[in-house]
Amino acid sequence: MNPIEQQILRNSEILKKYIPHFAVNTIAHWIIELDIKLKITKERSTKLGDYMPPHNGLNHTITINHNLNEYSFFVTLIHEIAHLKTYNQYKNKVAPHGIEWKHSFRQLMNPFLTTDNLPLDIFYALRKYMNNPAASSCSDVTLMRTLRLYDKVHETNPTVLLEHLPFRSHFIYNGSRIFEKGEKLRKRFRCKDIASGAVYLFSPLAEVEVFEKQTM
Repeated sequence: MNPIEQQILRNSEILKKYIPHFAVNTIAHWIIELDIKLKITKERSTKLGDYMPPHNGLNHTITINHNLNEYSFFVTLIHEIAHLKTYNQYKNKVAPHGIEWKHSFRQLMNPFLTTDNLPLDIFYALRKYMNNPAASSCSDVTLMRTLRLYDKVHETNPTVLLEHLPFRSHFIYNGSRIFEKGEKLRKRFRCKDIASGAVYLFSPLAEVEVFEKQTM
């Protein structure tokens, strides 16, 4: 076994822990062919993954949150590889999620998009999303909601989706700030920061913790 084959094997062993089996071999090869440094990171509340082009002698770098389920990790990884492919062809001359990126994303995803590979609900949600891929899978409520069904439930994680809370419920977001859930404006909920009175718009799929109001 030559050094490249050994590296592909090592990549495959790592990828098996994070993505569906049908994609492991192909993406293990892409990591070598496209010179990708893949970093598995701690959870970040503002993003699922990101791509950084080569700089200061470093190669292409993609980071993905470690706690995503295998299908969310897979979709996010394809999303970021599409950025790499777009950068290789156009550098910084095109919009980050313009038609060039959409084309790259479809090209990369299409071979995997079969009912043999994907659960039916993810297949249909992803196929619809492919009509007009967005800046994040989180932007597509149907796809995000479907992917969330495959999250593992941990008893130590008391979070729920904001859309499941009753109107005027209080909830904790990002560990400390307390909000009151308000009315829905088109696709997002209008929520008030209890401490400051400031109003923010939240995705219905925001992960929040129920806050039990104290009564005397």
